Amino acid sequence: MNGTSGADAQAGTGRDETLARAVRLRESGSREEARALLLALSERHPDDPEVAYQTAWVHDTLGLEAEALPHYVRAIRHPGLSDEDRRGALLGLGSTYRVLGKYPEAVATLRDAVAEYPDDGALRTFLAMALYNTGQTHDAMTILLNLIAATSPDPDIAGYRPAIEHYAKDLDATC
Repeated sequence: MNGTSGADAQAGTGRDETLARAVRLRESGSREEARALLLALSERHPDDPEVAYQTAWVHDTLGLEAEALPHYVRAIRHPGLSDEDRRGALLGLGSTYRVLGKYPEAVATLRDAVAEYPDDGALRTFLAMALYNTGQTHDAMTILLNLIAATSPDPDIAGYRPAIEHYAKDLDATC
């Protein structure tokens, strides 16, 4: 079988073509049209992580975080996402939990994501925000200070990198 469902064949496009079209529509700003295509595709391919991720993403771009949530969960539950898309789905899920006020879920998701992708600065930044929301301000500041020290192109910050890294370990240190 070629992977084209009857509904896809009737529409004249298969899963891959429909998904590519929906992504192009989202990227060009036609998000509602993309959403309609992705919801239909998601119904036909409920266990497809790529379809689930793109469906979640389009909902996020429309400010429909509650509707995005189950699609993100499905996207990361099933294997098959590229490494880049898995990172994006984990970030999207953690961020969505945070936006919805589900702070413990956001922290847990983003901690796991940072453990899986320790060099991803965006994941660490969103983890710091979720930690802040749960009152873990010390941990949030530590993450952000280390991130700034390691990644800032600002020569003034680079000149103070050792001091910033020192204080990140002990924010209450005086020397």
